[in-house]
Amino acid sequence: MPKTVNRVLLGLLGLVLLAVGGSVLAVGLGAPAPSWWIHDGRHDVLLDDSERTRWRDHGWWWPVVIAVLAVLLLLALWWLTAVLRRRRLAEILVDTGDGAGALLRGRALQSALTTEAAALDGVNRAHVHLTGRRNAPQTRMNLVLDPHADPSTTLHTLTTQTLAHAKDSANLESLPSEVRMRSLRHREQRVS
Repeated sequence: MPKTVNRVLLGLLGLVLLAVGGSVLAVGLGAPAPSWWIHDGRHDVLLDDSERTRWRDHGWWWPVVIAVLAVLLLLALWWLTAVLRRRRLAEILVDTGDGAGALLRGRALQSALTTEAAALDGVNRAHVHLTGRRNAPQTRMNLVLDPHADPSTTLHTLTTQTLAHAKDSANLESLPSEVRMRSLRHREQRVS
């Protein structure tokens, strides 16, 4: 879920909960009820007897209410796991050839890839982000190229040297990568 959508939804949900909760608190403490308030006053209940027993004769009512609440709960749990899920790969499983294997810290490989990519000719800055699973890592690379750099040459060098070196040193079968490049822009300056 994109960060902006997540922040907007959380902000709207927070504002709604703040408005409703603040109104409930204010009316409960004796403040006059707002015009849009659905109840009459401080001692009014959420569902009176007639509202609560209105649908008792219909067999479909309570199963539908429970199903809707269960779907809302599952959506809230999905959202919570999407927000809390770690986006970075913490460790990579390296096949050492003896059947035991070893664990490589994800930040170590990420740092090595960033350093090697930034050292390439024509690359001004590099940022690498490891994703995927322990046994099938993937990379997302953002490169800022110098104005004189040729993107196709830089991509070829990155693929044949930097990514191949990382793949071989971690003994991975493949290392799928998404590379995004943009050119460095210099501010215009007046030369006298």
